[in-house]
Amino acid sequence: MSEPSVSIIIVNWNAGRQLRECLDSIASSRRDGWRLEGVVVVDNASVDDSLAGIGETELPLRVLTNSVNRGFAAACNQGARQCASDYLLFLNPDCVVEPDAIATVVAFTERKENLGVGVAGAKLLDAGGRTWRCSSRRPRPSDFLKKASGLEALFPRLRTHLMREWDHEESRPVDHVMGSFYFVRRELFEQLGGFDERFFVYLEDLDFSVRAAQAGYTVHYLAEPRVFHRGGGTSEQARAERLFYSLRSRLLYAFKHFSRAGALAVALATLMWEPLPRLARAALRGNAAEMRETLQAYTRLWSWLLRGAKREWER
Repeated sequence: MSEPSVSIIIVNWNAGRQLRECLDSIASSRRDGWRLEGVVVVDNASVDDSLAGIGETELPLRVLTNSVNRGFAAACNQGARQCASDYLLFLNPDCVVEPDAIATVVAFTERKENLGVGVAGAKLLDAGGRTWRCSSRRPRPSDFLKKASGLEALFPRLRTHLMREWDHEESRPVDHVMGSFYFVRRELFEQLGGFDERFFVYLEDLDFSVRAAQAGYTVHYLAEPRVFHRGGGTSEQARAERLFYSLRSRLLYAFKHFSRAGALAVALATLMWEPLPRLARAALRGNAAEMRETLQAYTRLWSWLLRGAKREWER
């Protein structure tokens, strides 16, 4: 019986040397029990030197370059279309995988009792070696309302869909694992039509996890495989744009997965109330740049809405 095959898709946008470090860690990975079919780097119109020298590797590497930034979900789908492996691993360029990480995830998903696991994640560690509490429950409208109202920021221990109360030191089924290391059965990915490309960035992975559960698959967090993840990644380079896409994805998710009443409540809180506590916190910190970026993000959000966002979330 042949070993299961894995393809790794990395979406790059101005990741600099982090991309090379990520590729080096893949090259150093132990390949007992699995075969690396290929690594696909999809570059979303980077303007730095991210791609310089990455071809100097023994990895079966393919680089796809986009003339414009197509967004994370679309670029992931673009890379996945190049693959015919048993599994797809969507990996952020700011991640470094430990040598046994991928082999451990493959071994877990290949067990007969785990054939219903459609998505698996790994333990994510920050630069200081601290474990990210990166799993979540399926969100409810109230979870997004807590965030929009500012209660989540005021009371960090407040229970939301984010599983911050759990230390992530043991493996268990969850509703969702962070997409920085997102291991998927390719047959499931094709069955669901990949990521929903309406989500330019943010929540496309959560949306996929929810749809995987609806299709009868489970999501599993694994504590044994370890991945170092910088966090924030290259999106730190565009804070106003990052906030816009975060808010936009929240609205898209709400209208796709919540009742009409729940979605409208989330939309009203996001649009009418949330800017106030955001601006107040920035003002109290004396951070004029943050205030300016918040206003830019909300101006762009309203512009998107007025251009006919209703057509997008009703598709």
